[in-house]
Amino acid sequence: MGLPAGHVTDVPDLTRNQQLHALGNGVVPQQAVAALRLLAARAGIPTTAA
Repeated sequence: MGLPAGHVTDVPDLTRNQQLHALGNGVVPQQAVAALRLLAARAGIPTTAA
C-alpha cells in the first residue's frame, strides 16, 4: 500500500483498534500522488512522472 511493512503493525503492544486509530484518515503515498497529478492535469499544470 505504499507504507513500509510493519509501519504500524510492528509497534509493540498495540491492539488492532489502536493500529487503525494510529492510521486515522491518512492516505497512502500513491493515492496522494495520483490525486495531485489528476488535479494538476485538470488545472493544466505539467507534471513529471516518477
